[in-house]
Amino acid sequence: MEAELTALAASGATAFVGLMVTEAWTQARGRVARFLARGEDVDVIDAELEESREELIAARRDGDEDGAADVAAEWRMRLRRTLRDNPEAAEELRGLLDELAPRQPAGTTVSVNHNTINDGIYNGPVIMAHSIHDGVRTVPGQEPGAR
Repeated sequence: MEAELTALAASGATAFVGLMVTEAWTQARGRVARFLARGEDVDVIDAELEESREELIAARRDGDEDGAADVAAEWRMRLRRTLRDNPEAAEELRGLLDELAPRQPAGTTVSVNHNTINDGIYNGPVIMAHSIHDGVRTVPGQEPGAR
């Protein structure tokens, strides 16, 4: 049972820290703070979450992978303590994680590609896509659609 709670705490910390750097964090933060408060002042927990978010953003901006990992480790330990002291909170955390970071259905493959541009001067938008359909190509000095 301890291993299951440890894994759940790790999943929770990963999800929470991952959300901290997204626009979804503004909606998730209050729910996370209420879950973590467990009798403590929710505003104190909320402030701690916001402080962690600022540390995480600064670490990522500076390329400090250890700093980002420290933020995740801090919340992983905090969640482990919460689950150890309140085993009944495990179901609540699972439900919260399902709402905030839904799992992919079994057999679903998710593919993420990362594109980068190095060097060069670009005087207009750069579009990177797997495929673009129904586009109209124009060449300066020609009518649209002319080839």
